[in-house]
Parts: sequence; C-alpha cells; structure tokens
Amino acid sequence: MENVKEKKGLFKRFTSMCVRVMERWLPDPFIFCALLTFIVFIGAIFLTKATPLQVIGFWADGFWSLLAFSMQMALVLVTGHTLASSRLFKKMLSTFASGIKGPKQAIFIVSIVSAIACALNWGFGLVIGAIFAKEIAKKVKGVDYRLLIASAYTGFLVWHGGLSGSIPLQLASGGEGLAKQTAGAVTEAVPITQTLFSPMNIFIVVGLLIIVPLLNTAMFPSKDEVVEVDPKLLIEPEEVVIDSSKMTPAEKIENSRVVSILLSIMGFIYIGYYLITKGFALNLNLVNFIFLFLGILLHGTPRRYLNALAEAIKGAGGILLQFPFYAGIMGIMVGKDSEGVSLAILMSNFFVNISTERTFPVFSFISAGVVNFFVPSGGGQWAVQAPIVMPAGQAIGVSAAKSAMAIAWGDAWTNMIQPFWALPALGIAGLGAKDIMGYCLIVTVVSGLLICAGFLLF
Repeated sequence: MENVKEKKGLFKRFTSMCVRVMERWLPDPFIFCALLTFIVFIGAIFLTKATPLQVIGFWADGFWSLLAFSMQMALVLVTGHTLASSRLFKKMLSTFASGIKGPKQAIFIVSIVSAIACALNWGFGLVIGAIFAKEIAKKVKGVDYRLLIASAYTGFLVWHGGLSGSIPLQLASGGEGLAKQTAGAVTEAVPITQTLFSPMNIFIVVGLLIIVPLLNTAMFPSKDEVVEVDPKLLIEPEEVVIDSSKMTPAEKIENSRVVSILLSIMGFIYIGYYLITKGFALNLNLVNFIFLFLGILLHGTPRRYLNALAEAIKGAGGILLQFPFYAGIMGIMVGKDSEGVSLAILMSNFFVNISTERTFPVFSFISAGVVNFFVPSGGGQWAVQAPIVMPAGQAIGVSAAKSAMAIAWGDAWTNMIQPFWALPALGIAGLGAKDIMGYCLIVTVVSGLLICAGFLLF
C-alpha cells in the first residue's frame, strides 16, 4: 500500500509541476501572437536580404488578407455555442444525464458525447461537452468534477478531423485565396473525400473515439482524492419572462415565433437545395449556415436567440483580434527579398532535406504541434504553416490532402495542453486551466502516438 501511495504522490507532483510551468511561462494567447511576430520579423531580417522596412511592408500588406476567413471562424464558434445553449439541447442532455449510473460511466460517456459533437462542429462540441458535464455533475454523485470537465474538453482533440475542420474545409473551398495561402502549391479545390473521409483520417478519428474515453476513465482518482463539484457552480440564471400583455409592439415582434420559423424555412430550403445539387461538399459557409438557422429555429424566438448570441460572442474576441496579426505573420513568411528568397521558401527546403515521402507528414504534424503553442488557432496555424508545409510536401511528392491534414492534426493535438480553446468550456464549468491540464497532458502523449501511427500506416 505504501508503494501505491508513493506512486500516486509522484504522479500528482508531476502533474502539479506541469501546471506550475505552464502558469509561469505561458502568457496570454495574444502575447504569443506578438512574440511570434517578433521572431518571424527578426528571422526575415537575418535569414533573407530584406531590409527591416521591407519586412514591415510584408507584414502590413498581409495584415488584412484574412478578414473573410476570420469572420468565418468567429461564426463557427458563435453559431455552435448558441445552438448548444438552446432549450431542446439542454433538455436532451439533462434526460441523457439522468440515465448515467456511476462516476466512471459518466467520464466515459461525456468523453464520447463531446468527441462526437466536436467532430460535427467544433464550436458546438466545445460548448455542449461542458454543458453536458455540468448536467452530469447535478445527477451523478461521487464524480470528479475536474476530470469530468477535462474529459469534456478532450473531445476537442478530434475537431480538425471532423466536419467543421477549418483546414480541410478551406481546401474544399478552393479559389484564389487558397492559392495565396499555400504559396501557389494548391490552386484547385481538394474534396473532403481526400481529407476528412480518407482512410487515414477515419483511422485516426475512430482510434481517438475509442482510446481517449478509455484513457479518461482509467485516470479516475481514488475515492479519497475525488473533488466533487461546488454546488454554487451548478446554479443556472433564471430566464426573464415578460408578460405578453405588457409588451410593446416591438417586444412582441422580438418574442414572436413566426419570425424565427419563417427565417428557418428560408434557410433550410437553401440547405436542402445545396445538398441535392452539390452533394455533401461541406465548406465553412455551409456549416455556419446550417448551425445558424438550426439555432434560430430551436431557440424559438429572435429575442432568445439574440440573448444566447450575446453570451456566445464573448468567446470570439480572441479570434477577431489575433487573426489580422496571423495574416501579418503570413505576409512576412511569404514576402520575398530582391533575390526571390522568403522565410517560407527557406523553411520548405529544410523540410524537404530532412524528410522522405514517408516521414514528411509525421515531421509536419510534430512541427505543427509545436507551432500551435504560439499560434493557438486553426486559421492562424494554416496562415503561418500553409506557405511552408504545402510547397514542401509538393516538392517531396506528398499529396496536398495529406500535408494539410498533418497541419490540421498538429493544431488539434497540442490544443490539449494550450488553454486558449479551453476557456469557453472552463468558463461554463467555473474552473481554471490548472484544474484540467494534468489530465490533458496524459491524453496529449497517448493521442500523439496514435496520430503518428495513422500518418505512417496510410
């Protein structure tokens, strides 16, 4: 028994050490963006023949080049969050939670539900996992609340291999913007049959759907170490009900179901027409369209939807602020000096020199995971690495789909130990990043091995 206790103590100390290191050395995500800007700026000056003024010009020229993409990504988060907070989904989750019998079963099920939801829409899954976890905490006694929320967040691991993965959907959209983002390496749309529905991606997603819930369940602490939820965190704000007899004409319109129903009918007519005429060719615009109008319908009235939207939009501030800076970083990366040399070209040559056709996706995945510490967003990751990885993959003989998915999975992988995207879930749960990072670190290590195996086997 003494040896068991000693091992538990060592594990807890290791977890605490990781948390302390992250708290001490990982600044706010916007500071990451600023530091990355400085590093790339200095690198361009010393590694190319561009002058400081020219590099600033590259930065300014690229600064506003991702405005449309920034809005798309912000809407993915906002529409997914708003849909997840609708009455119907909350009621469904509450009913589902009532059927869970024990703490370990709770951990397993919340892991599965969150992962499936994130595979459908990352903004939706990120929020619905936390909401479901809170409902479980109300119903199931003896469940460790920290591990419960961590399990809800680990579902986010599969998002970039799912239907709202920004990189594969950006590839599917095609157009001149894609050619610019990939430094000319990809000029035509790459269908999702080659990315999201490829055997490699299906292997990784299914593997994570099996392994991560089992791993989370295995990490359940002993009874004397369980930290149950603080009852104060489970108190829900009461919805304000306005007496219809006292409503102004404007308020009656705002609370009318007719407006929401008519808007939803228009939206779903187009969605049906799109799917019939173009098939299951999902892109960012269509994903946002579906979740927007489904949310409007399920919230019942415009006022309820607007109230939910006001809450959801708080999590989009980081995207709106940071994306222009990521676009500026991309401008520096692809900006060429007088001899036609850029940082992107230099780094592409480096990847070609150290990789073979077989190992390139693995090296790209690992490098994307490292970069994600400094660029904690899929769009930013794509903006910074696409001009590097895509031309390198093309030169070495790796398909554009596989190179892009290496970036995508690298971005998703280290999100588990980068608290940026955990903030919405933590806000709902009432916890801090330090409460879940110990569990997420273990998931990061195990999932990294599985993802690497997927790239090597296919």
